[in-house]
Amino acid sequence: MPLITQLKGSAFLAFEEKQDWLVDELCTCFGADKSELDFYGSLIYWKNAPAQEIKPFWCSTVYFEPFTLEFQSVSEAAAALKQIQRNWAPYQFTLFRRASLIQDKLPYINLKPRNFPYSVPQTQIGAWTLIDEHTIFASGRTSSFLPCGRIEFVEDHENPPSRAYLKIQEALVHFQAFFGDFPREGQHCFEAGACPGGWTYVLVQLGCSVFAVDRSPLADSLMQNPKVKFLAHDAFTLKCEDIEPVDWVFSDVICYPERLLEWVKMWLARPKVPNMICTIKMQGETNWETIKAFAALPDSRVIHLNYNKHELTWLHKGSAQA
Repeated sequence: MPLITQLKGSAFLAFEEKQDWLVDELCTCFGADKSELDFYGSLIYWKNAPAQEIKPFWCSTVYFEPFTLEFQSVSEAAAALKQIQRNWAPYQFTLFRRASLIQDKLPYINLKPRNFPYSVPQTQIGAWTLIDEHTIFASGRTSSFLPCGRIEFVEDHENPPSRAYLKIQEALVHFQAFFGDFPREGQHCFEAGACPGGWTYVLVQLGCSVFAVDRSPLADSLMQNPKVKFLAHDAFTLKCEDIEPVDWVFSDVICYPERLLEWVKMWLARPKVPNMICTIKMQGETNWETIKAFAALPDSRVIHLNYNKHELTWLHKGSAQA
């Protein structure tokens, strides 16, 4: 008979290559002691996690109600998970073949890269991890409706001028999930730091017109596109009142987070605030004070994208459309 043991605390699955940053966040921002953390690959179990549920930025999903499942056979493990709920996504760091056999016996979920645009499902999905041959660490309730909190897209290796297009695709999918809005045909966008044009490419494909500003030009195909207006300029020195009203503002500019925050507040002071998506690029160690200031802005979310590097992404739902 399988044995299920409910555990205290929570477990946190780090984004790829972000485990050290997640540990630092747990210790610096939430008071964890590294000595009390248990590690299962990129999964970090903190038995003394706060009773109030937390979602660290560098964590793709949280196992909110962790338990261990001790079992003897693959069939027994799958049957025990199915008795709890239907949807389970695997995170594995060891015993991959045995874990695959268990997942094959669970109800099907799509773990393949998605086509953009994509809508995040609104169905709870659990996460499970095989930690030894006869023990699963799992939680039926997690912080994300995406499998292990991550999304990957089918890649276009020919048309976009840079891989940054994947980042804006992911950001837009999350924006829609949080705020119910998405760029539409005929809407107007302002993009700061647009070169070489990965973000502009996605917006044009969605039917938007883009006012792109950068010191360097975009890819030739975008410079010739009638939906794109380009200005060779430092985007952050433009005043928003000098820019025609827009529905969306985007920034992937390399700058200190403090400067980006000042620029963002300029836009937020407008009578009609557009939707905004901006990359917060870390300069050395994470500036938690500034990150918390972004997160505290009304109608905003700060998240780490699967396609972010040492970056976070700020999403803001505007007060009105142009």
